[in-house]
Amino acid sequence: MSESENSAQLALAAALEALLFVSAEPVPPVQLAAALEISTADAEAGLDELDEALRTRGLRLQRHAGRVQLTTAPDTAELIERFLGLEAISHLSRAALETLAIIAYQQPVTRPQVDAVRGVNSDGVMKSLLGKGLVQEFGRAEGPGRPILYGTTPDFLQHFGLSSLSELPPLNLSVLRNGNNGSQGNHDGSQDYQNHDEVSKG
Repeated sequence: MSESENSAQLALAAALEALLFVSAEPVPPVQLAAALEISTADAEAGLDELDEALRTRGLRLQRHAGRVQLTTAPDTAELIERFLGLEAISHLSRAALETLAIIAYQQPVTRPQVDAVRGVNSDGVMKSLLGKGLVQEFGRAEGPGRPILYGTTPDFLQHFGLSSLSELPPLNLSVLRNGNNGSQGNHDGSQDYQNHDEVSKG
């Protein structure tokens, strides 16, 4: 890449950073492209450049559901909480972690499907996760009763220090199903979510 092309690419990354900084919510790349009067492909290239540049700084580029936004780096959470005088983020219960993992790996998913994997009723846990802003409704499934579909939110990614769902570690949900069957629904999740806990840094 020539010096002029490199300068143009850096200028594009800077422009994208500015737009994302002033945006109050995640933005689709096509909207950024329209604002800068460039192609979506060029905007995506600029976002990749920005993502790489931010890796050594206090911000991160987060991608979720086809949208992007700027967030603080996960390892700055404690510093930010102390600076703002906020209480540390409360740890999620084992039941909440189980439910979150099922939703994250199988989304969009209904509550009955979550219950089937866990082997217990998840209504209370789901309400708690909705209240914390870690999951959200994604419409309704086709079929009897048209149950609500759930998926994770950008806050879920930020809570666990992820840039996108693709960074989730592998998880074998059949292990959880077998564990629940063996314990007749009295599942404490002691081993099944070992992989999921690897990303539970928040």
